[in-house]
Amino acid sequence: MANKENRDIFLSVIESNKGIIYKIANSYCASKEDRNDLVQEIILRLWQAFEQYNDDYKYSTWIYRIALNTAISNYRKEKVREKYFSPIFEPLLELEDVGGTTELEQTYSQLHQFILELKELDKALMLLYLEEKSYKEIAEIIGISESNVGTKISRLKNTLKEKFLKEKYK
Repeated sequence: MANKENRDIFLSVIESNKGIIYKIANSYCASKEDRNDLVQEIILRLWQAFEQYNDDYKYSTWIYRIALNTAISNYRKEKVREKYFSPIFEPLLELEDVGGTTELEQTYSQLHQFILELKELDKALMLLYLEEKSYKEIAEIIGISESNVGTKISRLKNTLKEKFLKEKYK
C-alpha cells in the first residue's frame, strides 16, 4: 500500500510542478526530441530521489535542484558527444519564422536565445531569477551563497543588456 501511496503523492507533486520541469527542459534543449528526453530523465531522477525527499524544503526547491542538476549533466554529456561525433543528419533546409510576431514576442524569443547561449550555471541562475525566486531560494537550489547569487545575477543582467544593445545596433 505504501508504494501506491508514494506513487500517487509523487504524481501529484509532478503534476503541480510540471511547469518547472518544462521550463528547465526548454532552457537547456533546442530540439523538441531532446526536450522530451530531458523531461523523462528529470522525472526518472525525481522518482529515484523521492524517498529521500527532505520536507524541510518546498517541493519546488527540491524539483529545481534535481532538474537543474540533471539538465546540466545532460548538457555536458551532449557537449562531449558533439566534440567527438559529428551529427549523422544535417538539415538541408531550415525554415525561418517570418512575420506574424509582435515586437514583444521577438524580444522574448531573443532573450530565450541569449539564455540558451549561457554557461550551465549562468543559465540556471537566470532561469530561477526570471521565475522570481528569492536570492535565498536560488542559493539553496544552486548551492552557492546568497551574496554570490546577487553578484552573478547582476553580471548576467549586464551581459544580457550588452547583447541586446549589440543586436539593436547591428
